[in-house]
Amino acid sequence: MSKDEIHNKDAPDIHEYFARDPEKADRRFFGRVSHSNRRGFLKGAGLATMSAMVGATIPFHKNMPAGLIPAAFASEDVLAGKDGLTLLNDRPVNAETPPHLLDDAITPTVRHFIRNNGIPPADMMMDSWTLNVDGLVDNPMTYSIADLKSKFEVVTRALTIECGGNGRAFFNPPAKGNQWTYGAVACSEWTGVRLKDVLEAGGVQSSAVYTAHVGADSHLSGEEGKLSLSRGLPIAKALTDNILIAFAQNGEDLHPMNGAPLRLVVPGWPGSCSQKWLERIYLRDIVHDGPKMTGTAYRRPNRPVEPGEKVETEDFVIIERMPVKSLITNPANGSEGGRSMEVRGHAWSGDRTIASVDISYDFGASWMPAELDAPVNHGAWQNFRASVELPAAGYYEIWARATDSEGEMQPHAIDWNPKGYLNNTMHRVAVRVS
Repeated sequence: MSKDEIHNKDAPDIHEYFARDPEKADRRFFGRVSHSNRRGFLKGAGLATMSAMVGATIPFHKNMPAGLIPAAFASEDVLAGKDGLTLLNDRPVNAETPPHLLDDAITPTVRHFIRNNGIPPADMMMDSWTLNVDGLVDNPMTYSIADLKSKFEVVTRALTIECGGNGRAFFNPPAKGNQWTYGAVACSEWTGVRLKDVLEAGGVQSSAVYTAHVGADSHLSGEEGKLSLSRGLPIAKALTDNILIAFAQNGEDLHPMNGAPLRLVVPGWPGSCSQKWLERIYLRDIVHDGPKMTGTAYRRPNRPVEPGEKVETEDFVIIERMPVKSLITNPANGSEGGRSMEVRGHAWSGDRTIASVDISYDFGASWMPAELDAPVNHGAWQNFRASVELPAAGYYEIWARATDSEGEMQPHAIDWNPKGYLNNTMHRVAVRVS
């Protein structure tokens, strides 16, 4: 594929990609090597990935011709193994979860959104995976996952991950990129070791100012050694207590599309910081300048701008903490029912906690407080609920707005920005009472 095609929103889907060079595509997606009889051998993570994508084991996988696209790979079925996600793009795979499927206090793995930048690695074997920690550390180290489990305290935390572009679909004029609506957010239970502990064991040198993260996924171009994404964190952030190098999600091994077998989980900051298929962390004496750390990627203008205004690259700043936000998960948008209902959902705000959530059913003329749970741990979203009695039959909108521990409240509308990041406008759902 050409460079122009790679960055074109109309780039070929998985079927077109396989049609152009099926054996190359097979290697890129599943690590399958063809032989003289044109049969391909799937094994390990490649087989696990295909099985996850078709939603079942493949008893006769050894008989599959090289370059064969499983018939299950219709545009929706590429998400087999996930439950109800909406596919936005299949190369790379990006999919969000409708809000009403995020009603669980802890997001099940099958409903956790997918945000990929490149092609997942073919080899995701936990037993052979290693993590290199180097750069500005006194003791560079290479760890197996078994080493991480034995040398550091293993912890489990409920942590919220949200894509920086969540809500991009609602910007006008439109912003380029995946048109996420509300569902590029989740709060699963992650198990791993603290990034802080691993860095401190290496001996962080005084000149270190930023981390740099490297994953094993490959660039869409297929160019050897080219990274699709490599982001980092300020050292002060990296040394906080609730950033994990995770090897399990909800008590099980990571899903291939969610970074198996090892990933970072950085709650409260853009999801791009939570590098998947993690194989290296190195410390630098400059702000990291890896792919999607420079230019306008994951950056916003340093001032309010007019919709459609051209903003010079030097006027963009790196996005750090995510803004205060809430999501209504019950009732579902467009639902019908009686006058009495329970409104449920979640709220979160970067590194902060939520102080209150309010509900309105009269287009914001009045508000009622929702019952709000404390976070189960720092970095988790907070669950809310409210009993609502609607006055008569008709059309209503349920609105939610959250206020965080620093007094910041969700707005009714936000300033436009060219990349469509950080949309935290109040969530609202339509209901009809018969």
